[in-house]
Amino acid sequence: MRRQLLPRDLGFEIKPHDESALFKWFLASFLFGNRISQTIAAETWRVIVEVHGRDTPRKLGACTHVQLVRMLGEGGYRRYDESTATRLSLLCRTLIDDYDGRILGIAEAAESREDFEGRLLAFKGVGPVTLGIFMREAGAAVFVDG
Repeated sequence: MRRQLLPRDLGFEIKPHDESALFKWFLASFLFGNRISQTIAAETWRVIVEVHGRDTPRKLGACTHVQLVRMLGEGGYRRYDESTATRLSLLCRTLIDDYDGRILGIAEAAESREDFEGRLLAFKGVGPVTLGIFMREAGAAVFVDG
């Protein structure tokens, strides 16, 4: 079995309360969580974040459906491009509307780590695999004291 990609493989680290890195990892986890190769998911992440500079919920959420599909296609993420584009748009909209566009906003609204995880699972397209990938690297940065 191949090693799972980490934030450092994508060129960044997650430090405590680092909103920028947390969103980048949430986006990567979202892409890795689908039934698609890690290589394609990582390349798609690079296209979205590095090539197009869509590295915040507001920047990514400002994309049209066509722009999202095009970016996903550029990264090779073609099998699920339409549904993934829709879910990415919803994810950004929910983050912006409900949590001030911040992953840490979810943590601030949550009463516990379990509540935080439940709130992540409430995002359309975020299931147990995506949650596991995200929390494996981000849990300690979100919940510094626990």
